[in-house]
Amino acid sequence: MRLDKFLKVSRLIKRRTVANEACDTSHVAVNGRPAKASYDVKEGDLIEITFGQRTTKIKVLDVREHAGKADAAGMYEVVS
Repeated sequence: MRLDKFLKVSRLIKRRTVANEACDTSHVAVNGRPAKASYDVKEGDLIEITFGQRTTKIKVLDVREHAGKADAAGMYEVVS
């Protein structure tokens, strides 16, 4: 699954266009490297998202095309 779509489906970022822009402006890194929106997300990937001064690190646990509100939080684990 594309990185921008994963960020939207997992509800880490509200809209896919916003997720796409975050990737284009290097606010998202995967496994320590800046990632483009087209990056193919796999289970076990470590994603860093920078929101202003705050950085959130998450570990991908599950990749699903569709997830309900209750299931979205189970797709990732917050590392720090």
